[in-house]
Amino acid sequence: MTPLLRKFLGFHWPLVLITLVLSVFGMVAIYASCAWRNDPSYYWRRQSVWLAAGVVVFVVTSLIDYRWVKWGALPIYVFTVLMLAFTLVVAKPINGAKNWISLGGGVTIEPSQFAVLSGVLTLALFLSKFSAMHGGLRVLCCAAICGAPCMLILAAHNLGETLVWIPVLLAMLFIGGLQLRYLIALGLAGIGFIPLMVNFGLKRYQRGRITAFLDPDLDPTGSGWGLKQSLIAIGSGGWQGKGLARTDTQVDLGFIPKDETHTDYIFVTIGERWGFIGGVVLVCVFAALLLMCLHAAWCSSDYLGLLMVTGIVGLLFFHIFQNIGMVIQLMPITGLPLPLISYSGTFALTVMFALGLVNSVWVHRKELPQF
Repeated sequence: MTPLLRKFLGFHWPLVLITLVLSVFGMVAIYASCAWRNDPSYYWRRQSVWLAAGVVVFVVTSLIDYRWVKWGALPIYVFTVLMLAFTLVVAKPINGAKNWISLGGGVTIEPSQFAVLSGVLTLALFLSKFSAMHGGLRVLCCAAICGAPCMLILAAHNLGETLVWIPVLLAMLFIGGLQLRYLIALGLAGIGFIPLMVNFGLKRYQRGRITAFLDPDLDPTGSGWGLKQSLIAIGSGGWQGKGLARTDTQVDLGFIPKDETHTDYIFVTIGERWGFIGGVVLVCVFAALLLMCLHAAWCSSDYLGLLMVTGIVGLLFFHIFQNIGMVIQLMPITGLPLPLISYSGTFALTVMFALGLVNSVWVHRKELPQF
């Protein structure tokens, strides 16, 4: 048996199966969310292409030893920061945010999503190399690593991707052995920073979303419209949902923001079409995915793999929690896609790459570091 085949047979197959199940269900959900369009299959066909490319990325990343991060993390980090700066200069605003670079032919990429993952790799490398450094100095260095991409993402008015850094950083510092007093101080500093960010770092429409989260009735036809209609749509799904064939749903009738039914508001379609049971089953499948990732982290042969997978779990968890939470009034409305479910080319590739790294940690768990 060749080493390559041995690695392939050693994949974390429950992780692979859950990833494929979520990907297929995501295409069905995208089709359902676009049933009202003239060509309802347009977005799920494009998503299938992105996911096919993602599967290739997943397999290749899984077969390569994840310890390449030791020399590859920093160049990738620098490149993504430069891409964020370039996006801020050349991108045209879409819905108030300058997050996307057009490659022509209707293809766009969102560098901020690559930047978060590159930050995870860089933080994992730093924390694994300098685990004996003084706690306060480690916090400052990690804040510096996160600071540049965070400021550029926030300057592009992408609040959602800015917030992702918080659970990622806290989770990695906690697993990295940072003393509790520093974590508490970091949390208090973050809480104190919120009023400054809300008043000086956000645009009016973003502050309106926070106000709508606190009380949607203050502006029911403006900033509170999306949230109120999402709650109505999900509630109308009942226990079992209205079914895939129904054409009188809130989504089909245009009560949900039409340009975002297949992206940010995809869970509204799931709740309305498949009801409470469908939503709970999806959450359980996501929980299984995260548990499989944590299992791979637990079995990691070194500190680098443990920290890297921890950061990826934090990234995925916050996207899941934020995307679902914002349409059931647990979180303010921000533009974060649901991993493997929402239509998202760049993010689909990013998630597949991240899960490929998790699988690589599992595949190479019995191998000693060679470089």
